[in-house]
Amino acid sequence: MADYLYGINPIHEAFQGEGRKPLELLVISGERNDRLDELVAQAKQRQLQIKYLSRSELERLAGHAHHQGALLKLTPFNYTDLTALLQNWRKSGQVAFFLLLDGITDPHNFGAILRSAEVAGCRGVIVAKDRSCPVTSVVEKTASGALSHLALCQVTNLSRAIEELKSAGVWCYGLAGDEDAQELFSVDLKGNLALVVGSEGKGLRPNIRKHCDGLLSIPMAGQVNSLNASVAAGVALFEVVRQNSL
Repeated sequence: MADYLYGINPIHEAFQGEGRKPLELLVISGERNDRLDELVAQAKQRQLQIKYLSRSELERLAGHAHHQGALLKLTPFNYTDLTALLQNWRKSGQVAFFLLLDGITDPHNFGAILRSAEVAGCRGVIVAKDRSCPVTSVVEKTASGALSHLALCQVTNLSRAIEELKSAGVWCYGLAGDEDAQELFSVDLKGNLALVVGSEGKGLRPNIRKHCDGLLSIPMAGQVNSLNASVAAGVALFEVVRQNSL
């Protein structure tokens, strides 16, 4: 069964990236603008079939009215295998930089985290099959095309994946607000590294915590003592970027 991607920027990124294969471009009939015309030109270059549909037909397929006049029909999402992810990293000769997500179930948070991970230069994001949000059109729209460039790996056992990363020489740090966690900005985050981010409500599960090499906390200056999961992930990701750019 094929999926539909909506929104002009995500569709543009899908054309540019190396993710799943575009099958057909669906465009609103009777309405034109430069950005839609550019998508049509790109589809013609790729020799994709182009269909013109009414606004109501696009809304029916998208499930809402926020499609911006275009849908891209794609092959089903194909997760990367963990073994392949690690092999590709080793072949690259680059420093490891991975992100693991433990129980992120909100599609907007998931998409925002994927977007931050891609922009920060992560080599891949790893999620568990259970207790995780699937890749949906909302996730892809929020990710703004990140999945066209970012490897997303799905594993049966997240703690086992952490152990595999550690065996490969990757340090794994979990984000947590515990008193015994080290402050994010005081820890050396250079070299082969993976960050582990927990769920929106409960954070990291105890079993995941104990497999991490260490726990990191983001210092809070206000009265509210927690951050949205996607914001916390973004702060930590770009602290790694900052340290490695010094």
